[in-house]
Amino acid sequence: MPELPDIAAYMSALQPRIVGKAIEQVRLASAFLLRTAQPPVTDIEGRTVRELRRIGKRIAMGVDGDLWVVLHLMIAGRLHWRPAGAKLAGRQNLAAFDFADGSLVLTEAGTKRRASLHVLAGVDGLRSVDPGGIDVLASDRDSFRAALSLENRTLKRALTDPRLVSGIGNAYSDEILHAAQLSPVALTQKLSQQEWDRLFAAARRTLELWINRLVAESKTGFPEHVTAFREGMAVHGRYGQPCPRCGEKIQRIRYADNETNYCVRCQTGGKLLADRSLSRLLRSDWPRTLEELEALKRS
Repeated sequence: MPELPDIAAYMSALQPRIVGKAIEQVRLASAFLLRTAQPPVTDIEGRTVRELRRIGKRIAMGVDGDLWVVLHLMIAGRLHWRPAGAKLAGRQNLAAFDFADGSLVLTEAGTKRRASLHVLAGVDGLRSVDPGGIDVLASDRDSFRAALSLENRTLKRALTDPRLVSGIGNAYSDEILHAAQLSPVALTQKLSQQEWDRLFAAARRTLELWINRLVAESKTGFPEHVTAFREGMAVHGRYGQPCPRCGEKIQRIRYADNETNYCVRCQTGGKLLADRSLSRLLRSDWPRTLEELEALKRS
């Protein structure tokens, strides 16, 4: 799922292409994409885009008449800038917003249709799709701590809850926790002041680093290859590869369609976190340390 740095890159690329320009036509290839009936989507045709906003992991385009077009890409949705009037051929092409000099096309890979398009009226309409999480880059340490420790949850779950924190998902939560040298299963109400300081600093530093990097890339061309697995990431998507800080192999916890990547030495004090599926299988034989894991592999 595109997260805050990816959304920032999209918005940087869209700014010179669509702001100040009129949406000539909206073409929908999937009826399931549009989640609102009023105002009708045709109401935005002929109106000029006046501003772009980020609402969590959503991109909002404000047009004349205080109408807002809100795109949520979910897991597999992506945006593309194509020649004006580009055809919506194939199952992945869901919608096009046609401008005089190009078309903004929304695609979604796979068979599950999770991406969404809302047409909303006014600021109150925007609030209806805002999960409410704080913006880490616009908050201070105390408000960050207050938001995440509202309930006693694991750091991984708290960082990725859009009601608590805006724009952070599976990939960048892994990177933040590695930078802070904190376990993904540490509980928010059990952290020391020093650990909160590290987490807040790591969150801001990690997001700023990747926003700056991806926005710089967007200056040379539209971001056509948005992915959760980036060259230069420390742990996310790097299972079995060496930790850039200590050289130990990156480990993982798998659950549903996601996995959490972490370093045993840097983040969990040498303790191997239980992988849900494997720990059910191995039960009391589940290895607790890297040494036990290596011994199990050799056997």
